[in-house]
Amino acid sequence: MRTYLLLPLLLATSGPPVWAQVPPSYEVSLPGAPYASDRAFAARTLEPAGPLTLADAMRLALSANPELAASAREVDAREGGIVQAGVLPNPRLSVEVEDRNKATRTTTVLVSQPIELGGKRGARVEVAERGRDIATAELKAARAAVRADVITAFFGVLAAQERVVIAQSLLELSQRSTTAASRRVIAGKISPVEETKARVAEAGVRVDLAQASSELAVARKRLAALWGNPAPRFERAAGQAELLPSIPSVESLDTRFGESPGVVRAQLELERRKAMVELEKARRVPDVALSLGGKRDEELGRNQAIVGLAIPIPVFNRNQGNLLESLQRRDKAEEELVATQTRLSTELAMAYEQLKASRLQAESLQRDILPGAQSAFDAASTGFTLGKFSFLEVLDAQRTLFQAKSQYLQALATAHRAAADLDRILGTTEGLSH
Repeated sequence: MRTYLLLPLLLATSGPPVWAQVPPSYEVSLPGAPYASDRAFAARTLEPAGPLTLADAMRLALSANPELAASAREVDAREGGIVQAGVLPNPRLSVEVEDRNKATRTTTVLVSQPIELGGKRGARVEVAERGRDIATAELKAARAAVRADVITAFFGVLAAQERVVIAQSLLELSQRSTTAASRRVIAGKISPVEETKARVAEAGVRVDLAQASSELAVARKRLAALWGNPAPRFERAAGQAELLPSIPSVESLDTRFGESPGVVRAQLELERRKAMVELEKARRVPDVALSLGGKRDEELGRNQAIVGLAIPIPVFNRNQGNLLESLQRRDKAEEELVATQTRLSTELAMAYEQLKASRLQAESLQRDILPGAQSAFDAASTGFTLGKFSFLEVLDAQRTLFQAKSQYLQALATAHRAAADLDRILGTTEGLSH
């Protein structure tokens, strides 16, 4: 066989062409050899022992949250999809041998190169880039969600710590009331029934303290889980639970609404669907295949060059079904964009109103109700010690004080949760209210 007959074989087996090679920045890692960051995430992240501030919790969660790391990986994966979408189709080598008899044998070697027409390659890259943009928007949404979860969980720990302090204070007051009742029973000034009531009330406060301690343990675990630590090590959350979040202006909310991750993602999905429509239109144009090779005819004793061109005839398959599907999915994406805007607008309004209501409730409790309840309880306790009030009045004042403080802490937690919801919806990373 002549040398030029081997040329197509050498071209096909000498390795991939330059334009088909993957850039070094997108090289695929071998199985069993994870990235260094993979090994870092595999190790459990432990916060330092001692007081934990909101800034510390935020830094830990944003650097080690597993779901956030998964979203970042998705962005990297979409970059690989862009690379793959831009590569050209591989050439094809074919070898045919006719006749088993060497004297009359005919050997044909062909290299075929598909040639894409209609802008398919550019359309594929466009679809892949829109997918990358969606993954980036989802990463931003994940960061905002983690930030909001940290704020909610951190202030939940602060509120739980305050509930424990309140329960401990009430327990001390109940113990003093029980001691005072016991002394008055010994002195013969009240019935032993009053002492029994005092001890029952003290037991009830102990139950409240145990429940508050359990809620604190759960709140601590919920916070530490945001950076992947199932066993919290921090001593306590350091912050002011009574610090109320500010109320942003309606104008600032309206300005940032169009940039919220949910709306941006729906808009990008619509753009991706439009790009897929263009891709399906491009696929209606048939591709051609150019063939180059040679033929050795042993019987004639000569070589022949072969040049061929293959063109599909789009008689039956004109990609009409895929095009129709892509058009319908584009229309669906338009409807989903409107639905997303409506849903997020409603959620934003609800969170805003909840923030205003809970802040107003907390301010009212702190300014008017809590001082009055504390004063009534102090007066009832002092009056009971002096024999001017019954123990039922002391219990009633104690119950009122406990309920008022519990309502105050609940209003604080609701206000911070509503403010965090605003940040989550708007995708805020610096905080509108905190």
